[in-house]
Amino acid sequence: MHETPSFLEMLWPSIEKIPDHHTFVMVLHSWLAMIIIIGIALALKNKLSLVPSGLQNVMETLSEFSLNLSDSIIGHHWGFKFYPLIGTLLFYIGLCNFMGLIPGFESPTSNINMTASMAIPVFLATHYYGIKVNGIKYINHFLGPIRSLAALPLMILMFFIEVIGHFVRPITLSVRLFGNMIAKHMILVILGILVPAVVPVAILGLGVIVCVIQTYVFMLLTCLYLAGSVESAH
Repeated sequence: MHETPSFLEMLWPSIEKIPDHHTFVMVLHSWLAMIIIIGIALALKNKLSLVPSGLQNVMETLSEFSLNLSDSIIGHHWGFKFYPLIGTLLFYIGLCNFMGLIPGFESPTSNINMTASMAIPVFLATHYYGIKVNGIKYINHFLGPIRSLAALPLMILMFFIEVIGHFVRPITLSVRLFGNMIAKHMILVILGILVPAVVPVAILGLGVIVCVIQTYVFMLLTCLYLAGSVESAH
């Protein structure tokens, strides 16, 4: 969904000559999001206070939230190890989502290429750590709850079902975030045309809710997938 040019397209008109320039614009916005996050981290690094306030307080609250989520779902040991990944997803996806609410900016997460670039590493990390922790026994995650010679046909059936289910995960992760961001953008545009008087309050408030929920859902599913991979199959 791309009704009006972004500020990048207005400042750089020739960008439209680039093949699939809209995806290129999304990539530039994703780089901008990374620069903002890194810039904030570097700025706070040299100004840390034992009594946080302002931006430090906001960042510490979000960091603690992602740590508690990871710790409660994955477990204390592995939750702490996966905390950098979960925290990064929180800040990056959240910022990318909210960029779409700022006039002249685009939400990188409204492009399927950007959401897939986050879903695929999560998929790979899930199975990498599953094999690293469980070794060859990781295959038990795919064989169902009953494992015996008599249940061999059921185990084979469960194996193919589980494999398909695992390969679908990165697709659902990327499509869910992409679809909701596109839908949010379409709703904002349509309602903005129909009832422009309430845009600053009700419609943008709806957009904020969607951005927050979709960030949380992506983090939550990532935690659940990682928790399932590092636990022992019973």
